[in-house]
Amino acid sequence: MPYRAPVGEFRFLFDHVVAFAEVTATDRFAEAGEVTEAILTEAGKLCDTVMAPLQRVGDKTPARLENGVVRTTPGFAEGYAAIRDGGWVAISADPEFGGMGLPITLTSAVNDMMSGACLALQLNPLLTQGQIDALEHHASEEIKATYLPRLISGEWTGTMNLTEPQAGSDVGALRSRAEPNGDGSYAITGQKIFISWADNDFTANVCHLVLARLPDGGPGTKGISLFMVPKFIPDADGNPGKRNSLGVVSLEHKLGLHGSPTAVMQYDGATGWLVGEKHDGMRAMFTMMNNARLAVGVQGIGVAEGAYQHALAYAMDRKQGRTPVEGAGAIADHADVRRMLATMRAEIFAARAISLACAVAIDMGRATGEAEWNARAALLTPIAKAFGTDTGISVASTGMQVHGGMGFIEETGAAQYLRDVRVTSIYEGTNGIQAMDLVGRKMMDGGEAACRLLQEVQDDAEAARALLPEMANAVWSAAETLREATEALVQAGMQDRFAGAVPYLRAVALVLGGHYHLRAAKAEGGEGPRTRLATLFIKRLMPEYAGLLAHLREGAAGLYAITLDDLCA
Repeated sequence: MPYRAPVGEFRFLFDHVVAFAEVTATDRFAEAGEVTEAILTEAGKLCDTVMAPLQRVGDKTPARLENGVVRTTPGFAEGYAAIRDGGWVAISADPEFGGMGLPITLTSAVNDMMSGACLALQLNPLLTQGQIDALEHHASEEIKATYLPRLISGEWTGTMNLTEPQAGSDVGALRSRAEPNGDGSYAITGQKIFISWADNDFTANVCHLVLARLPDGGPGTKGISLFMVPKFIPDADGNPGKRNSLGVVSLEHKLGLHGSPTAVMQYDGATGWLVGEKHDGMRAMFTMMNNARLAVGVQGIGVAEGAYQHALAYAMDRKQGRTPVEGAGAIADHADVRRMLATMRAEIFAARAISLACAVAIDMGRATGEAEWNARAALLTPIAKAFGTDTGISVASTGMQVHGGMGFIEETGAAQYLRDVRVTSIYEGTNGIQAMDLVGRKMMDGGEAACRLLQEVQDDAEAARALLPEMANAVWSAAETLREATEALVQAGMQDRFAGAVPYLRAVALVLGGHYHLRAAKAEGGEGPRTRLATLFIKRLMPEYAGLLAHLREGAAGLYAITLDDLCA
C-alpha cells in the first residue's frame, strides 16, 4: 500500500501549534531538541521501507495457532527486529534501565507514523511501552531490575490482561485468583480474553501483567491485585528459564488486525509476582491504561493518515466523468470527492494536534510537577483517545467512499483500514466510557481545567483577530458557548451528564480542532494551504458543535422516556 510518513507535518506541529518548545526548554527534556529531527526522519524511513510493506501481508496471512504455538505473519519477525534494533520500542523509558528518556510527545509522533504504516505490528511495541510505564511507577526494585532492561531493549515484550468472559468494562467482576506460594510469589489461576499479542515466535519472553484477586481481596475493583506473570520464569541471572503454567487457548477470529494475534489465555497456577501493593492493582493497571489511551487515539490518527493517502492517490489517478473544473480530469476534481478529501485532511490535522497537545501536557507535568499541566493531561486524554479513534474510523470509511465500488473490493486495500481501525474505539475503554470519564471524573474540579483551556483558546483567537478576523471570531464564540455549556454541565446531575457525554466530548474536540487550525493559519501568515484547510474546518466542520451541545442540554429524561418496549416495538 502507498504510504509516506508525514514527517513534515510533525515538524510544523511541533514548531507552530503544540508548543513543543516548552517541553525542550525544561531541564528534564533539554537534550530532546537536539535529536528531534533525527528521530522523526529515521522513524519515517523505518515506516516507509520496513513496516508499510507488511500492511497487506498481515491482512492476507494472519497469525495462527499451531500446536499451542503462535506463528506470526511472514515478515513480522524481521519487521519487529528492525523496530527493536533501532531502539524504537521505548524511547521515552527511564535511562536508568536503558531508555532514552525522550518526551512522550516524540513517542506519540513515532507511534502515529508506525500505525499508519502497519497497525497490526505497531500494536506489539505499544503494549510493551504501557507495561514499562506501569513497572516504572509501581514495581519493586527487584522486578524493575529483571524486567525493565529487557522490555526496553525489545528483547522481551509485554501485555495487559484485564478482560474475562464475564468481566469486560466491569473489571471488578473478574474471577481470576492468586494464591500465595509462601516464597514471595503467587499462583495465578484463571482465564483472560482479548489479549493482544499474547504470544509471538520472535522474542525470548512474553511478560503478562495480570489482574487477579487474593484470598483476602474484597469484592469489586478495590480487592484486585496486579501480578507480573512471564511466559518463561527468569533464572537467577534474569534469563528465560522454566516454562510457566500458562498458554494460549485459542486466537480470536476478528474483523481486522489479522496480523496481530488476539488470544484467550489460560493460567493454571502460573507463577507470578505482585506489582504494587496488595488489593491496589487497578491503580497500577490504570497507569498502563492511561498510557495506552493516548496511544490508541494516536493509532486511530495514524490509520486515518494511511487511509487518506490511499484515497488521495486513487482520486488523483482515477478518471470518471466530466470534471467541472480545470485539472487532471481525475475524480479529485469533482466537488464531492474534493469535499471528502479536504474533510479527511482537516479532521486528521485536528485530531493529531489534540493528541500531541495531550502528550505535551503529560511531558510538562512530568518535567515540572505542576498541577495545572497534570490536570490538562488528564482532561485531554479521553478527548484524544475518543476523537482520535472516531477520526480514524470516519476517515477510513470516507476513504472507501472515495474509491466508490472499488472500495468494497478487498484487492484495493481500502477496506482494510476500516476493518483494522474499528476496534480502536472499543479497547482501552470504549469511547462512551471516555466521554463519561470526561464529564464525570474530569469535572470533579468544577470544570476548572476545562475552562482554563477554553480561556487559552479565546486568548489565541483574540491574538489572531487582526490577521484572520472571521475565523478568529468564530473560534472565540465557539469557545464561549462551550464554556457556558461546561458551567451548566458541572451543575447537572450525573445521569444528565452521562446522557450527553459523547456529544459534549465531540463538541470540545471540534472547538479545539478549530483552535489548532487557527494557530496553523496564523503561523502561515493567513494565506496558503494551511489557511485554506483551516477555513474549511472552522466554517464547515466546527459548527457541528452547536448541535452537539443542544443534545447535551436535553439531558437524560428524553432518553429514558423511550422504554425498552418502545425499542422492541
